[in-house]
Amino acid sequence: MRFRQVHLDFHTSEFIPGTGKDFSKSQFQSMLRAGHVDSVTVFSKCHHGWAYHPSEANEMHPHLSFDLLGEMISAAHEIGVKTPVYLSAGLDEKLARRHPEWLIRDAEDRTRWVKDFMTPGYHEFCLNTPYLDVLLAQIHEVVSRYDADGIFLDIVGSRKCRCQYCVTALRAAGQDPRDEAAVTALGEQTYLNYARRVRETIDAVKPGLPVYHNNGHQQRGRRDLVQVNSHIELESLPTGGWGYDHFPLSARYAQTLGMEFLGMTGKFHTSWGEFGGYKHPNALRYEAALSLAHGAKCSIGDQLHPSGFMDEATYALIGAAYAEVEAKEPWCSGVESVADIAVLSLEAAREACPGGQELKGLRNVADAGVVRILSEGHYLYDIVDTFSDFAAYKVLILPDEVPVWPELAAAIEAFTAVGGKVLATGRSGLNPAGDAFALNLGIRWQGTNPYRPAYFHPHFTPGALLPASYVMYGEGQLVELREGQSLGHLENPYFNRDVFTFCSHQHTPGTREDNGPAMVESSSGIYIAWEVFSDYAEGGHLILKEMVLHALSRLLPRPSLRTDLPARGVTTLQHQPAEKRYVNHLLYAAPALKGRIEVIEDIVPLRDISVSLNLPSPAPIQRVYLAPSMTELPFTVSPEGEISYTIPYMENHQMAVIELVH
Repeated sequence: MRFRQVHLDFHTSEFIPGTGKDFSKSQFQSMLRAGHVDSVTVFSKCHHGWAYHPSEANEMHPHLSFDLLGEMISAAHEIGVKTPVYLSAGLDEKLARRHPEWLIRDAEDRTRWVKDFMTPGYHEFCLNTPYLDVLLAQIHEVVSRYDADGIFLDIVGSRKCRCQYCVTALRAAGQDPRDEAAVTALGEQTYLNYARRVRETIDAVKPGLPVYHNNGHQQRGRRDLVQVNSHIELESLPTGGWGYDHFPLSARYAQTLGMEFLGMTGKFHTSWGEFGGYKHPNALRYEAALSLAHGAKCSIGDQLHPSGFMDEATYALIGAAYAEVEAKEPWCSGVESVADIAVLSLEAAREACPGGQELKGLRNVADAGVVRILSEGHYLYDIVDTFSDFAAYKVLILPDEVPVWPELAAAIEAFTAVGGKVLATGRSGLNPAGDAFALNLGIRWQGTNPYRPAYFHPHFTPGALLPASYVMYGEGQLVELREGQSLGHLENPYFNRDVFTFCSHQHTPGTREDNGPAMVESSSGIYIAWEVFSDYAEGGHLILKEMVLHALSRLLPRPSLRTDLPARGVTTLQHQPAEKRYVNHLLYAAPALKGRIEVIEDIVPLRDISVSLNLPSPAPIQRVYLAPSMTELPFTVSPEGEISYTIPYMENHQMAVIELVH
């Protein structure tokens, strides 16, 4: 995979004349060069359903007079730029008008995306209908006739459908189309069958050609659904509703899967389909660097004007980011994540939980909250699923609501038996029935606290705060201490607030009495009695972060990385084993919320950032330098082997390279 990719949309209505009339090979090449682009995803078929080349399996756009796809591939290859080819798989508005019986239907017979034909927009197809054969023919045509460097199939994934074909299939199998579990299972079967047939269709012509099926979200814990792809493209446009916390969560899971992956953002001010919207160049510089820091390659979304003329402002914008990426590539390929902490994703745990079908659709902000706290605390972490080897880490976090069944309990007990530590919060650790604690963390669960909110009084100084009674807005648990020590106790209010008894503007004050342990440390780890990660994701209450950071300071007294980078900064450590070096990435920008959109505009330079590393490799250090400037950095090594250095200046992104003696 290439590092500097552009995903070029071209969803062009049949009511727009002159399609492609201003396309110019030289202008196309000039823009790719200006953007420092080394791979551009070009288009065979758009959401409107039209082909952008002569076609027997489809119909060419009525206002296109030449082979636009072929011209783009030829022009790009002439200057060494790869060309994966895009086909809209899930949407085809032309066919939706002709074959509405092939569309996905919900339990009330409504279509997906647009609910009726009176509303403008697209309609999604079911891949359990004859439409699949139409799509496969279109894919076969592209692979047979064009020198594609890959295939990108959009708007696909496991879907729940009750179209006539799916209902017939369910009933033929003796199942009820009213049964959500049966409908879900058929949707997964349909998706895997589609992916298998796509692979067979392509391999019959070009065995091994890269294929990516875009679902917009890589479901944590479903490796079978992810591994139908040859690689992963993490769609994550911060301004399009994803926000700047989304990509790190996805990337820290993706890197554990052993597949090449890239981060896909966009040049748009908002999201896909926007003409005339531009980010500040600093935003794209930051987003590209964020991909590199997490072991990913880069993709930036653009949309070509119907005339076929490449927008000069867009490629100047992209070029500002990709010129930097190009210089950094040698230190960003073939990397492996260095992490002390494994976060067992709540999404993945619910997916794997036996008999936990009802858990899968529940709301989950705990995964996002744990990423935010660990990133702000500058800990090195991976997001893992139940297939992961916990022994590769020092601490395992179970965020807020992770159910623990016997097999998972055995894996966690094996982890703690060899010195691993667990941090569990809220209802994590309860069995799937939610009526008993399934882990040995020094407590006996006594039920959910009927008081909400309640208060936490730490027995330690919580960071920049002082010991006090801190309001806990979320649900709390009542526990009894069986082994270890209490790190803080619960204080209940005088009463819950209701129409008959209330006090002051928000909630009732605490009684200032010790109502039992609320944060417990045992030989196996630490338990916190509130859903601190979910609450932090939604409210950002500082005490929640300080509780977690204090717990980690006890569970992980010698972390692999320490730094005084500000809380909004991002730091990761990647290992390049082939090069015998480690690369410490540091980033800093402060997104501002403007209306509903997070925007990066100003990047404030930082000076004299201190870093200390405890590397897993015992090899001595040959040198430390900044890349790509090759500026040597003075460093020291403590008697315990901790390496320390100072980053003298940082603007947006800096890489410190720790080169081992060969």
